[in-house]
Amino acid sequence: MTLIEKKLMATTLPKQKILLGVTGASGMLFLSSFLESLAGMDVTVHGVCSASGRDVLRMEQGLTPEKLSVVSRWFDYDDLSAPPASGSSNYSSMVVLPCTMGTLAAIAGGLSINLIHRAADVILKERKRLVLAVRETPLNRTHLKNMLTVHDAGAVICPTMPSYYLQPKTLEQAAESYSWRLADQLGLNIPNRKRWKS
Repeated sequence: MTLIEKKLMATTLPKQKILLGVTGASGMLFLSSFLESLAGMDVTVHGVCSASGRDVLRMEQGLTPEKLSVVSRWFDYDDLSAPPASGSSNYSSMVVLPCTMGTLAAIAGGLSINLIHRAADVILKERKRLVLAVRETPLNRTHLKNMLTVHDAGAVICPTMPSYYLQPKTLEQAAESYSWRLADQLGLNIPNRKRWKS
């Protein structure tokens, strides 16, 4: 191996390893769209789904978590000994999509009631990127205070709000535009994504 090859190997960025948390908020269309946008990309996605997340996913998309594309491994929601509960698991980032106000509150309070809460706490303590796709309206004062708390702890609040300047004609197109924005927050460049005036 030449010196140039060794230097290239040393500077090659590691493959993105993302943890996905799925909770019981409405908006599973955004989840399906986001995972579809990652298809074919060099990224590893592991997942944790709450019991209510399973219910809402089945209700809105007619799916179980195991049927979702791209996610290569699912962890038990109640297993606090699973790899994501430790900083040594080396996830690049975590996204909770969709994120309930209860999950937001638990993360804001530093609680580790389940694996999604604990994994989010780990991501924050390791100074990795945590993105919360919150889904609720209207917002009360407690919701807003919790959002500010997690923001100050290092998380990104990314509500499930599509971009309308691209003039989506269907709900699926609107969800796709949101998926692109979400991917940007995770440092992922979706091929052929549309950007403002580009």
